Amino acid sequence: MNRQFRMCSRMATKWGHALRMWAGLLAAACVLPVYGQAIVPGNEPNETQQKLIERGYGMFVHFGVNTFDEIEWSDGTIPVEKYNPTRLDCDQWVRVARDAGFRYVLLVTKHHDGFCLWDSQYTDYDVASSPVKTDVVKAVSEACRKYGLQFGVYYSLWDRHAPSYRDKDPEKYVDYMIAQLQELFTSYGPICELWFDGGWGRPVKDWNLPRVYAEVKKMQPDCAIGVNHTVVDREGSRKHILPDSMLVDNKYYLQYFPTDFRLWDPKIAHLADKKQYLYNGASYYLPFEHTVCISKEWNWFQKQRPKPARDLDELEELFYWCTANDNTLVVNIAPDQSGRIRENEANTIIALNKDRLHIEPGKPLPTGGKLLSLEAKAEASSVYEDNEALYGARYAVDGGMQTRWAAADTKAELTVPLDETKAFDKIVIFEYCDSETMEDGFSNKRTNRIRSYCIDAWLNGTWETIYVSDEPMGDCKVIRFPQAYRSSKIRLKVLDASLPPSIYELNVVNSGEK
Repeated sequence: MNRQFRMCSRMATKWGHALRMWAGLLAAACVLPVYGQAIVPGNEPNETQQKLIERGYGMFVHFGVNTFDEIEWSDGTIPVEKYNPTRLDCDQWVRVARDAGFRYVLLVTKHHDGFCLWDSQYTDYDVASSPVKTDVVKAVSEACRKYGLQFGVYYSLWDRHAPSYRDKDPEKYVDYMIAQLQELFTSYGPICELWFDGGWGRPVKDWNLPRVYAEVKKMQPDCAIGVNHTVVDREGSRKHILPDSMLVDNKYYLQYFPTDFRLWDPKIAHLADKKQYLYNGASYYLPFEHTVCISKEWNWFQKQRPKPARDLDELEELFYWCTANDNTLVVNIAPDQSGRIRENEANTIIALNKDRLHIEPGKPLPTGGKLLSLEAKAEASSVYEDNEALYGARYAVDGGMQTRWAAADTKAELTVPLDETKAFDKIVIFEYCDSETMEDGFSNKRTNRIRSYCIDAWLNGTWETIYVSDEPMGDCKVIRFPQAYRSSKIRLKVLDASLPPSIYELNVVNSGEK
C-alpha cells in the first residue's frame, strides 16, 4: 500500500468519525444549557472559581514534538516522524503527580507548533500520524480518574501549522479551534481547566473568545477558562501589566474576555494581589494562576541533557507564596524523550510533599506561617546609582517578586525593623541572580552574586550574629532557627559578593502562626 493510499484511507476514517462526532454534538445540544457558568460581574469567586481555588496546586506537563528537537518553541515544520517516545508511560506521570500532592494535571494538548497529543479529525499533525500512536490525552485523563486527580488541558491559540490559521478570514481558524475543543471536551471526561496561550499572534477580536468561551461552557459548564497575559493597562490596549503591579482593585482591564482567571506565565503575583478587573465598565473577580518549572533552568520541554531540579527550599517557599491569597500554582514537570518523567525530578517533587508540605486530600493547602517584615521601613547602607525609586531598600520587603533592593557596593547592609513583641523562627531570602540564556534560546541559568553573609539581630541593646554563611545563597535561602527570637530589628550583612548584591525579598516569618 503506497503512502498516498494510506493517507486517503486515514482521512476517510477521520471524516467518518467526524460525522459521528457532529451527530453526537447535535444530540447533546438538546440537553446541554446554552451557556454554562459564565463569568458575570461580582466581587467574590463564583462556584467555578471557588473550585479552582480549592484545587490550588497542579502539575503542568509539556510534552510533544518539541521534546524530540531540543527546542522550546517550534514553527510547525518539525516532521511528525520525530515524535517517537521509546517508553511512553502516562500512568507514571500521574502517579508522580498523586505522590507529590498535586490535585490536578494540566496537560499541554497542543502547543504553538500545532502538534496534537490526540488523534484529531482535523489535522494529520498529531500522534496518530507518528510512530507512537498512543492517544496521550486519553491515557492521561484515564490515569487521572484512576488516581483520583482532576484533569485540565492547555491549548495554544497560536497555531503555526494549521492552514486555517493563515486564512484571511479569522473565523476559519476559530471554526478549527472549536472543532478541536469539541473533540477534547466530549471525548475525555470531565475537564476542570482550559488554559489558552499564544494570544499575541493576532488582534484580540480575531480570536472571537466570546464564541469560544460559550462553546466550552455548553459542553462543560464548570470548566475554568483562562488566557495568558490577561490584564492590560487600559481598555483596548495590548500593554500587559505585570502581576506585581496588580495592587489596586478596578484599575486595570481585561484584554481577553470572557475569562475565569488571570495568567501571566511565568511571573509571580504580589502578596497583596488584588482580584477586581474591568471590562466594558463592569468589575469582575479573577484569581491568578502561577506557573513554575521544576528545572533550575526554567525549561518547559525536556532536553537530552538532564538538568538539576530546583532546591526544596525554593520550591517550598514558592508554593506558600503562590497559593496564598486565593491564588493557585502549577509546577511544570516535563517527560523526557523516553516518555517518562526523570527520576531526579520525580524524587524532588515527591520529597517536597512528603518531607515539607504534607498535603492531605480534602483539606486546605498548607501555609508558610505569618510574615512579620512585610512593608517594614527597611534601610540600606547603599543603593545602586542612588536610585531609590527603582532600587530602594523598601523593595526588599514590599511583597513583590519583580522589584528589588540593589546595593552600590559589594559589601552592603540591609536593616529591617520588626515588632519586638512578635517572635520569629525563620528568615527567607530571594536573591537577585545574574542569568545566562541557554542553548535553546529560552532556558536560563542563574548565578548568585553573594558569596558570604551573616544575619544579625538586635538583642539586649546590641547586635548579635545569629547566622553566618560562606556559601552562596542558592535560588532561595531559608534559615530555620531552633529557637524563636524577639527583636526590634534584624540586619543582613553581605561580607563578600562578585557584584553589588540585590535582594528581591527578605521575609521574616513566624512559622507556627497562620
